[in-house]
Amino acid sequence: MNTPQHIAFIMDGNRRWAKERHLPLLVGHSRGYERMQKVIDHAKIRGIKHLTFWAFSTENWKRSEEEVGYLLTLFRKILKGKLIADLIAKGGRIHILGEVEPFPDDIKEDIDRVVQQSKDNTDIVVNIALNYGGRLEIMRAVKSMLREGIDPTAVTDEVFSQYLFTNGQPDPDLIIRTGGEQRLSGFLPWQGVYSELYFSQVYWPDFDEKEFDRALEIFAERERRFGK
Repeated sequence: MNTPQHIAFIMDGNRRWAKERHLPLLVGHSRGYERMQKVIDHAKIRGIKHLTFWAFSTENWKRSEEEVGYLLTLFRKILKGKLIADLIAKGGRIHILGEVEPFPDDIKEDIDRVVQQSKDNTDIVVNIALNYGGRLEIMRAVKSMLREGIDPTAVTDEVFSQYLFTNGQPDPDLIIRTGGEQRLSGFLPWQGVYSELYFSQVYWPDFDEKEFDRALEIFAERERRFGK
């Protein structure tokens, strides 16, 4: 079966999953974190070498103070917890997509630590998009090129890609959004121009191996022509 090299996930539906079960919203986020581990394990079994998880968008700061505070606590748990430790121990490389400056100092220190600890690992690359927005990423790339005085006539697709958060990585072959919504919401707008899209009705906490395999089967059936 044709296996994607890079899959990116919009992990949607945590809050609706909790509401439908009459649970606190925070429980949905916690279950979503637990789902990440299972998805990473299954991706490794299927031979997928790059994964991207959109964990926190630039818009998520607008949520309630309680929810943002819980998400920050959850990020601390992830960065210090078993998921990341096991991933690094088994050869996984952690990469962060997004502007981390707005996060508290302790979270930024943990980000630096796991990135440095895993920088030479080659088994699988796991991108975690934190404070990520597609427009922010493109504007950041343009500003960086302007600061460096890049000759506009020398800017090719390849040159521009070097200024993105995903520099050095393949573009996603497949973008999966869970939760039933059928939009990308500004996720990887440059990198995803030729990505195949799979919109799952399943909420992220319930995105199990069966649904993952279904997405891979549908991907394998598609003919990718890249505009040709």
